[in-house]
Amino acid sequence: MENRLPFSKYFVIGVMLFALFFGAGNLIFPASLGQNAGTNVWEAAAGFLITGIGLPFLGILAMGVSGSRNLQELSSRVHPLYGIIFTSLLYLTIGPLFAAPRTGAVAYDIGIAPFVGGGSDRIGLFIFSLIFFGVTLWFSLNPAKLVDRIGKILSPAIIILIFVLLVMVIVKPMGSIGVPQEAYANGAFVKGFMEGYNTMDALASLVFGIIVINTVRAMGVKSTSGILSASAKSGLVAVVFLGIIYVGVAYLGATSTGRFGLLETGGPVLGKTATYYFGIVGTVMLSIIIILACLTTSIGLVTACGEYFHAQMPKISYKIWVVFFSLVSLIIGNFGLANIINFSIPVLMFLYPLAVVLMMLTFLSKFFRHSQIVYVSATVVTFMVSIIDGIKTFCQLVGIENFRWMDPIVSFYEQVLPLYNEGLGWLLPAIIAIVISTGIVKLQKYVETSFREKNA
Repeated sequence: MENRLPFSKYFVIGVMLFALFFGAGNLIFPASLGQNAGTNVWEAAAGFLITGIGLPFLGILAMGVSGSRNLQELSSRVHPLYGIIFTSLLYLTIGPLFAAPRTGAVAYDIGIAPFVGGGSDRIGLFIFSLIFFGVTLWFSLNPAKLVDRIGKILSPAIIILIFVLLVMVIVKPMGSIGVPQEAYANGAFVKGFMEGYNTMDALASLVFGIIVINTVRAMGVKSTSGILSASAKSGLVAVVFLGIIYVGVAYLGATSTGRFGLLETGGPVLGKTATYYFGIVGTVMLSIIIILACLTTSIGLVTACGEYFHAQMPKISYKIWVVFFSLVSLIIGNFGLANIINFSIPVLMFLYPLAVVLMMLTFLSKFFRHSQIVYVSATVVTFMVSIIDGIKTFCQLVGIENFRWMDPIVSFYEQVLPLYNEGLGWLLPAIIAIVISTGIVKLQKYVETSFREKNA
């Protein structure tokens, strides 16, 4: 008989998953989206929700369906070396290269910058980052239940504070919604879809999924179908909370433009909104909660990366890895929030398609009998498009021309691939590769079966 959990258990796991996904950094992207989308905010928010909560939900389900012990084992279905490289890149992306430095930058922008004069901004960021990542290092070297306990208190505190802000925004709007900026004037849905990449939650879901699965197993659910069902119900709780906050904060951003003007990132939008409604007390409360929330997220990311890379290279101690990742996070964090976000985009343009295709393959895996041919073919064609997208985006970011060897490739992709200019050119080739390679596997199986029957 299938073990089933009561709804209260699903709810508890769902809130735990929400806390894993929801860092203070997640607030800045819908706020910025709202400011830039203006009257197209609902269309943009719909696109944002697909990548911001839809893909993470699929990632959780994919890990439940796969039966894999971790992401590396799952991605090794393509090839063991690919499994190591892909998993390492993913950990670095959601760790010391982008997400961890972003926690420090967000904490500074929301929690400290409002109290620092513009002329002292750079030195203020450096001093704050030094303290922030010093504390991160100390806790990562000395794991303590204190961090978990703080995290469990902070998640509800952030939710309550944000909901109070959102209620105020609805009851007493800061101003009317402005006109959309150029990027959102046409195709706001696709722009919002791409902005959802910035949360990095779809990548993180391939890591967090295992935590959910292990929690469900510990509660007595052992079968694959039971684990999948429990993961789906728990995941739904988490994404509903995330979705409500994302839509609400996007609306907050949309109504703030007339009052504050168009701001570079979403961090100051939240800080100024808190000050507008609750004065200095609201600003201080928001600052303390955001800084502590970012700190617990930073500690979790650095610890997870340290554990993963120590497992891959045991000769290098966990302590050395943690010191190294904290130092890298400190250095990158001082480039500022806007630069961290901008320079993460090329990497996300490269990694996200590979992660999504891995999810697709996981759901379809039984249909093509887990054949490596299908995994390899779909991953290769996706890689061929996403690597060009990543390099092209990087060239645009730094303001240089595409490399000459890229021009004929980009031109070919633009002419042949649907949705290429919207950043989704990889989708159709991946689907075609899956269909064709699955057909080959089925045909091969049919020929082998016919041959055996003839010679029986």
